[in-house]
Amino acid sequence: MADNGMADNGDDLHTSTDVRFAALPTRPGKIVAVHLSYASRADQRRRRPAAPSYFFKPSSSVAASGSTIERPLGTELLAFEGEIALVIGTAARRVTLEDAWNHVAWVTAADDFGLYDLRANDKGSNLRSKGGDGYTPIGTRLIDARAVDPAALRLRTWVNDELVQSDTSAGLLFPLAQFVADLSQHFTLEPGDVILTGTPAGSSVVVPGDVVEVEVDAPNAAGAPSSGRLVTTVVQGERGFDAELGSLPAADDQQREDAWGSREAAGLRATTSTLSPELRSKLEKAPTAGLSSQLRKRGLNNVSIDGLRPLHPETKLVGTAKTLRFVPNREDLFVSHGGGYNAQKRAFDGVQPGDVIVIEARGDIAAGTLGDILALRANAAGAAGIVTDGAVRDADAVAAVGLPVFAGGVHPAVLGRRHVAWDDDLTIACGGATVQPGDVIVGDADGVLVIPAALAEEIVDAALAQEDEDAYIAQQVALGHPLDGLFPMNAQWRAKYEQRDAGENES
Repeated sequence: MADNGMADNGDDLHTSTDVRFAALPTRPGKIVAVHLSYASRADQRRRRPAAPSYFFKPSSSVAASGSTIERPLGTELLAFEGEIALVIGTAARRVTLEDAWNHVAWVTAADDFGLYDLRANDKGSNLRSKGGDGYTPIGTRLIDARAVDPAALRLRTWVNDELVQSDTSAGLLFPLAQFVADLSQHFTLEPGDVILTGTPAGSSVVVPGDVVEVEVDAPNAAGAPSSGRLVTTVVQGERGFDAELGSLPAADDQQREDAWGSREAAGLRATTSTLSPELRSKLEKAPTAGLSSQLRKRGLNNVSIDGLRPLHPETKLVGTAKTLRFVPNREDLFVSHGGGYNAQKRAFDGVQPGDVIVIEARGDIAAGTLGDILALRANAAGAAGIVTDGAVRDADAVAAVGLPVFAGGVHPAVLGRRHVAWDDDLTIACGGATVQPGDVIVGDADGVLVIPAALAEEIVDAALAQEDEDAYIAQQVALGHPLDGLFPMNAQWRAKYEQRDAGENES
């Protein structure tokens, strides 16, 4: 066996002559990668899995330290993910959690590169987005698993000498041994197999010319063993993909956010606008009728979401839009996009306090667009309400949640009868109105309005001033004054109103 830092545990493994596998005991029969495993990354994605989930990477994707990785022509979202790699030393089949670590011979560094431009079409399999040649650098040295505490490994990643990821195995949602034990329930982990254990927060996009380095070490163990820095340089590829052979890369804002790590890092505007307590209080006092008048005075006539009815007519809705779009059901598309962790679940899991989930369902009320479980999820996350131009199912149960909900109707059928949940956090059309993430949504018994965030303060101040003026006019009418000259007020009545207003301010 070549001297590459590996411990000799007596297993019948050999060093491959292929330079790609120089840091490994042999070419891996299987490379299994974990989808989401670190608390920091889960919090960044706004969801925490209850159990690990996995995907395969081909062994042909392995690369050695000092290699290059191509960003294919016509793509933009090549992202790195520094990871701790486990190398299996002895076969594991249906092993216990307590025994699982005994089947790990070595630990080292890995970089789980992914091309997010290709991710959507392969969903969770990641076959093309993470299976390309050179997409799994591993090395440079192996650390003896017996010499380290699996809960005290440190992972660090640098891009162009800047530290961008730093976490430890203590930050995992699941212990390293659990991956071994769990996978061994389903198939035999064989000597030389590799498990990539997921990445912490800090993963982001790299471009040609960037140099990525990953290191795993055990700073508290005797001798502080280290994998050394695994170095990969990004280069620009000269070839793209053939549309006649398969689907082409396509980047949308969701993929950009996931690849870069956040909307801000991706250069996208925030999906919601935070309402100050003062502005929220004023909006809660202002009726939609008054707000609508002020919007119209400023040339905004098409800002009402029409055809909706509130489940709680007495409840006021105020919040910022978080959008979700459904497309008409097509059976093949429902198979590819309707199940699993689809756009609907992503949207409800991604709710922030004060959000209003606004759903585009094309005014089709022949199937539900949400039920009681989703309403409970939104309410628990602090949502301000839900607006849909489609239907609600489990209407009584949804109403019992107490969350303000405006809908086009009610229907007992499930979503799949008429809709496919397609995408979220984008500009949509709901009830004849255009809604963008971050727009201010206000609803009451009269209906639902969309207010551009930049105008909200101006609009509500004017609406409340008008409400005060209208209250004065109503008072005068009740006293028997005729409408002529009073509604709207002529100069004489305006002077009386302002004199009365000034007197109240002096007092």
